[in-house]
Amino acid sequence: MAWPETQRARVALSFLFPGGFALVLALLAGCSTVSLGSVESVRLAFQGDKVDATPESVAASPYFQLQANSPAGQAILILAKTEQGELGWYGGNHNIVFTRDGVIARTVGLPQNLDASAFPGENPFHQGLQRLSGPVSYSRRMDWSPDYRYGVILRAQLEPKGLEDVEILGKVHRLRRVDESLTAQGVHFDNRYWVDPADGFIWKSRQYVAPDYPLELIQLRPYREPAA
Repeated sequence: MAWPETQRARVALSFLFPGGFALVLALLAGCSTVSLGSVESVRLAFQGDKVDATPESVAASPYFQLQANSPAGQAILILAKTEQGELGWYGGNHNIVFTRDGVIARTVGLPQNLDASAFPGENPFHQGLQRLSGPVSYSRRMDWSPDYRYGVILRAQLEPKGLEDVEILGKVHRLRRVDESLTAQGVHFDNRYWVDPADGFIWKSRQYVAPDYPLELIQLRPYREPAA
């Protein structure tokens, strides 16, 4: 899969919801991770846009930031909500990506969306991918739209691979690649994660939010859950 080159983009966060500037402020007010001092910093708009994140542009913003690359374009998301381990990454044009343990939990506003996902049994991502010593099998349940394909149970397998160098904002991270294979009747796709071998933090990933819609996520200014 070829992922496009990047160039910088900016827009006001008031585009999160139509006429919803007050709603944005209310959301930010309830979140300790985002400052109210500036709402004109980072953009999410997958309609053909490209971004060029640099160490300087990331440092100039007070927000936790995540780059997202999709078939429709690229974007930078800001962390605007944390709730019981789920992180809400927000931007313009109604686009929202929710993650949990580095895995996309659901999306809003994309051409294809992951409406919900769950692990009916063990969740190896919550346990930490740095603990993997070999392939592990489990199951995932996913809801996709459009077409309302709900309650799809997928057979899943994670397999740790070797260490790879991944460059983010000019810094090289030595990360372990972990491949995930997901299969159901008439459906198969592969996800990939680049994981800190020390603590399991996922710095980069390529995940399918729906069988025909991949999303690449890159941590620019990562948010790490407080230690329990």
